Amino acid sequence: LCGAVALGCALLLALKFTCSRAKDVIIPAKPPVSFFSSRSLVLDLFQGQLDYAEHVRRDSEVVLLFFYAPWCGQSIAARAEIEHAASRLSDQVLFVAVNCWWNQGKCRKQKHFFYFPVIHLYHRSFGPIEYKGPMSAVYIEKFVRRVMKPLLYIPSQSELLDFLSNYEPGVLGYFEFSSSPQPPGYLTFFTSALHSLKKDYLGTVRFGVITNKHLAKLVSLVHSGSVYLHRHFNTSLVFPREVLNYTAENIYKWASENRETLFRWLRPHGGKSLLLHNELKKGPALFLFLPFDPLAESHPLIDEITEVALEYNNCHGDQVVERLLQHLRRVDTPVFQSLAPQPPAPLLDTPPVAASPCCNSVVLPQGHSFSRTHNVCELCVNQTARGLRPSSASMPQCSFFEMAAALDSFYLKEQTFYHAASDSMECSNFLTSYSPFSYYTACCRTINRGVVSFMDSETGVFETPALAFSSLEEKCEVAAPSSLPHIEENRYLFPEVGVASTTFTGLSCRTNKTLNIYLLDSNLFWLYAERLGAPSSTHVKEFATIVDVKEESHYILDPKQTLMKFTLESFIQNFSVLYSPLKRHLIGSDPAQFPSQHLITEVTTDTFWEVVLRRQDVLLLYYAPWCGFCPSLNHVFIQLARLLPADALTVARIDVSQNDLPWEFMVDRLPTVLFFPCNRKDLSVKYPEDLPITLPNLLRFILHHSDPASAPQQSRMSTQECLQSEAVLQQGHISHLEREIQKLRAEISSLHRAQVQVEGQLSNARRDERRLLRQQQTLEKQHSLLQRHSEQLQALYAQKARELEELADASETLLTENAWLKILVATMEKKLEGQDRAEDPAPRTEVRPEPTGAPQLPGSAPSPSNGSSSLAPERKGENRTD
Repeated sequence: LCGAVALGCALLLALKFTCSRAKDVIIPAKPPVSFFSSRSLVLDLFQGQLDYAEHVRRDSEVVLLFFYAPWCGQSIAARAEIEHAASRLSDQVLFVAVNCWWNQGKCRKQKHFFYFPVIHLYHRSFGPIEYKGPMSAVYIEKFVRRVMKPLLYIPSQSELLDFLSNYEPGVLGYFEFSSSPQPPGYLTFFTSALHSLKKDYLGTVRFGVITNKHLAKLVSLVHSGSVYLHRHFNTSLVFPREVLNYTAENIYKWASENRETLFRWLRPHGGKSLLLHNELKKGPALFLFLPFDPLAESHPLIDEITEVALEYNNCHGDQVVERLLQHLRRVDTPVFQSLAPQPPAPLLDTPPVAASPCCNSVVLPQGHSFSRTHNVCELCVNQTARGLRPSSASMPQCSFFEMAAALDSFYLKEQTFYHAASDSMECSNFLTSYSPFSYYTACCRTINRGVVSFMDSETGVFETPALAFSSLEEKCEVAAPSSLPHIEENRYLFPEVGVASTTFTGLSCRTNKTLNIYLLDSNLFWLYAERLGAPSSTHVKEFATIVDVKEESHYILDPKQTLMKFTLESFIQNFSVLYSPLKRHLIGSDPAQFPSQHLITEVTTDTFWEVVLRRQDVLLLYYAPWCGFCPSLNHVFIQLARLLPADALTVARIDVSQNDLPWEFMVDRLPTVLFFPCNRKDLSVKYPEDLPITLPNLLRFILHHSDPASAPQQSRMSTQECLQSEAVLQQGHISHLEREIQKLRAEISSLHRAQVQVEGQLSNARRDERRLLRQQQTLEKQHSLLQRHSEQLQALYAQKARELEELADASETLLTENAWLKILVATMEKKLEGQDRAEDPAPRTEVRPEPTGAPQLPGSAPSPSNGSSSLAPERKGENRTD
């Protein structure tokens, strides 16, 4: 014990000495330094002066607080973005950076952040509004501007249409500023817009203000302070002030619960997240990657996508949606139909009609009814019902497929043309029913290009074709009829052209493959597009793909096609039909990473057709890295590849976890072996599942299913040397087999001897078993006897226990009676003494006779005669009691 105490004291002293030395060695933390440069427009509180930040925040209208840690790489990367945003907004917004990592600063003591950097915005007394978007200067600036101006002022019908036709849900408030400088409820509505930014940093719900009474009637707002939620397909709503309290939180909650979105922007934060997984579980998804500039005033491509989404979901042909579509197409209409039962108001702005995006020149065949006066016609496809509209994103030329479909309709409907008052040009704009396009325009003219007015055959509105063809005549060259073959001669290449197409409007309600549309900024998330099949090297980062998790497939829009309204509509239509012509996109590994000088050929998605379906006999192994049994087969296939000549059989394998294949070549379990015979690839055979995968079994399987006729006929051309070498090789094989047979015979004899020994051991074991069985029976009999004897002893024990209990009860009874008898004897003795005293009442004065014995001295004991006589009855009683 003393030794243990001494050892413990020594350890404590050593530990104390070590700790004291460590305190002297550790260098204290260096004081913090400025994170931003001294010339920066950002106020850098690098000592964590949170109280000073709160002080300057109260004196500013809009403040951005940037909480950072000096060691954080993301904080360092965001520093330049914050400085760039401050250079553009420093005259309106105060930018403050606070070091929230220094242990002596108040920010570290009062704030407990789990990540850095953190951006908080304050608008006067409202805040904080946390920004969780991309750490990019344009996105930060966009969010700051939304906080600075959370409400959009709607002064005219054109801007009202812009607000309502946007893909984001809109909330409008009507307030009359003429009666008072601050109408009742305006501050509450203003705060609700800030509250929406606090709850949703993406700002998906937009808030606008209307002050014009006539403009407010168009959206069913009559009373000042009313709030209106616009929905494209469902009934728009007015905030029920009689049911809900008019508070900022209730307005935002009501708008977020009842909003309707055409498509969603997805912004993955880069860490582990289930964002894409949760969206893909909802059904087939259309992902659109496009470069997005948050600060741009207009987004033509997003307008076209919005138009596609409106047409796709417009199941009932709603007039309001049609009016919004016309506004997106910049098409003039006479009136703006009110969303409420109010008289229509005229539209103020009338955008001009621009040139068509997709036109081409065709030559009429000889003998045509028009060929005497016209020899060239210009067909323009992808038109709308109200006239020509260009694509604001790009101006592509029509493909042969599109022009073939338009030309079919052109020849079938040529008699319906409206002939204008001109001998040089005849134009028409009409509906087509034999092509996947809604409308097209056909203008037939002579070589003498004259520009005259013409009238639309459907609307009767005169238009000038100079807008449509002035830019195209420079590109189109008129050729002789013989130099350009008739386009109908190649119609057999497109058998689907003659099939009537379905209308795109309301397609989501007519198919079980309803798509959810999502947008991603390709400048930030192009890596996702590359994983989905987009080319890594491209000048324009635009990509569209449809992912269907339930069907385990996805389709991509041809990267060579421009991402625009027409191509998107065709892409969605082809996906929605019952027998989709789209080809499933197959993702595979890079073939360059696998060397070709290997016994086993590594097959990928790109090389599957060349290796498996075009060469000689192929034995293909399906495997995956997570398959535990697959690596154990490598040595078997290596031996097989070494044994068989490479020019007769190819041993290959494919990693199905990294390479997709068409459904007809997929398997349902791993590992799986398929044999593709030469010239009979359609008769591929699967290796039996119940047969072990060994070298002899594989050889039998290959020899059984291979085609001997397809083998090279080299035996006919073999020379004498080849025969001799073959004989030597066969002799070597024979000697090797003989040695193997001798080894097998020796092993068989040793196995026989071992068998005899085992049989002897088995006979001894059987005898021991019988002897043990007899002993077991004897022991069981003895056990039964002992058990019966034990039961008898237990019964005897119980009997003796009962007798002892009875004796104990009798002893207690006798003790009680003995006590009573003693009491009675004592009572009788007292009674007898009383009787004796009554019989001899006189005093005894006579002299007692002296005894015959010796004289008694004074003080000696009395004679025992009287005592014995008096005790006689008592002894008799005692005897009776005993």
